Amino acid sequence: MDSEVDSTAEELTEPVEAAPETAGARLSAAREVKRLELAHIAAETRIPVRHLQAIETGEYDTLPSRTYAIGFAKTYARSVDLDPEEIAVLVREELADGQARASAMAGGMEPGDPAKLPSAGLAWFGGFAALILIAGVIAFASTYFGAGADPASLIAGSDEASEDAADVAAAGGAGSVSDGASENAANVTGGQVVFTALEDGVWVRFYEDGGERLFEAQMASGDRFELPTGTVDPRINTGRPDAFSITIGGQAVPKLADEPITMGDTPVSADALLARVAVSTGNPASSPPTANN
Repeated sequence: MDSEVDSTAEELTEPVEAAPETAGARLSAAREVKRLELAHIAAETRIPVRHLQAIETGEYDTLPSRTYAIGFAKTYARSVDLDPEEIAVLVREELADGQARASAMAGGMEPGDPAKLPSAGLAWFGGFAALILIAGVIAFASTYFGAGADPASLIAGSDEASEDAADVAAAGGAGSVSDGASENAANVTGGQVVFTALEDGVWVRFYEDGGERLFEAQMASGDRFELPTGTVDPRINTGRPDAFSITIGGQAVPKLADEPITMGDTPVSADALLARVAVSTGNPASSPPTANN
């Protein structure tokens, strides 16, 4: 009888195993032991405070990705003298648990249950609506941004396409500019190249030959872009070359074109612009031997 009582007493006095501590709880406790604020950790690790808070509370779904969650947690651990690898293991386990719970919650619709599947008519309607939406987005993008938004024109090595674009612009663009701008350009010998938008919502990209981007934006009327001094073989990509006025050294020169056309990988240095004028006017002397931009 006494042995049974002793056995029962031992069972009652056995310590209850504590629930495993989360990575965030351990990090938070270590930070508080050091009497540090999250702002201090953020300044030391260069991790935004909101991300640190998400790690402490286990809200990993608010972080950019799983990799960020693990990497941020390890960096946080180093700043409070915890083992980064132990924290990383805890974070991975918590991420795995969270993913399993999400999968279980999303599994309410059982495969093969006709009562829980959408009707064939509803499925066809959804597919048709998606096609209309995609077509509308493509039409809007092509109309609003123009063909100049196509990044393929920036790929190095497309010399043939570049020459074609330059030929089209020289024939249909520079050749149709006003005589006053052409005559003015004949007296320009180089200087700062400046592009000024003449309309709102004009997309353009400037970059060096080889792909180094100098400027890319949707410009409003009156916005200016000056080619940086010393730029090596600057190029332009736009679908609205007619919407930009150009000056070299403060002197107006002809537009790249007088109507919307696709221009990709087109040289826009001072030499290249003046050479276009020389081609359009038939006066080779208009192109100076050297120019900075």
